Amino acid sequence: MTTYAFRLLNVFAESMFGGNPLCVFEDARGLNDATMQALAVQFNLSETTFVLPSDHAHAHARVRIFTPGYEMSFAGHPTLGTAHVVRDMFKASDDLALEFKAGIVRVRAQDNVWTFTAPYVGMPKTAACEFSNARVAALLGLTENDLLVPPIWVNTGSDQLLVAVKDTDAVRRAQPDSACFHIWPTSSLGRKTAYVFAFDSNRPGKVVSRYFFAKQSGEISEDPGTGSACANLGGWLLATKRDLPVSFQVEQGEAVGRPCLLRLSVTAGGEIGVGGRVIELGRGVINI
Repeated sequence: MTTYAFRLLNVFAESMFGGNPLCVFEDARGLNDATMQALAVQFNLSETTFVLPSDHAHAHARVRIFTPGYEMSFAGHPTLGTAHVVRDMFKASDDLALEFKAGIVRVRAQDNVWTFTAPYVGMPKTAACEFSNARVAALLGLTENDLLVPPIWVNTGSDQLLVAVKDTDAVRRAQPDSACFHIWPTSSLGRKTAYVFAFDSNRPGKVVSRYFFAKQSGEISEDPGTGSACANLGGWLLATKRDLPVSFQVEQGEAVGRPCLLRLSVTAGGEIGVGGRVIELGRGVINI
């Protein structure tokens, strides 16, 4: 048997039990794809990551990301949590480069607040939603009048459907029906997702958001803190020609009892950064 060390962390966490949980395997050499997938199922977190050596001259490590159902080319909170582990393992600086299937991602830290730069070149990819505004709103348990603008697909690393609504009350009222989610618009990766957000008129600089996705069973689940969707919100700001530079604090996870705080910035040149605090909870080993 071989022993594999792992760490448990919370990402986008402002308190010990806030944030989005993550499991990071420190050295995945010797693990095949099927075993990585099985470990992701065993831990049953939204994502589990596996650190490997990188052949890229400018990357500190290669990272693979698995959900309980499939492998991902890129995801936000696994990037930040894995960077936190890699810095400690290799006694590296606060400025790291990690290799993902989506490409090389720059990650930097100020203490334990990590920020990644979205892995895209040029303007983010966008596409109109194939459903009407009224139909998208109905699938979310809302009305067409709740929508701020028509929903669009945005891709700064992985494509997701972004649904801007007029106020934070509409975000909190959103209630997708699992019985209807099978007809939800599907991303280029075959995933059914919706990122619902609103700018808080009572708190300038704040955004309230929720991220819904369909599990393989067809059940709708809600993610506490979604870095890739936050990056796509930056892409949405670019696509809708908002004034730059901008920065927002994005709140997510309230509805599932795991409050997350994500820090979003978009520079005048269009570079998107997503950051959050990482807290390590504990360590362990698996014998395989």
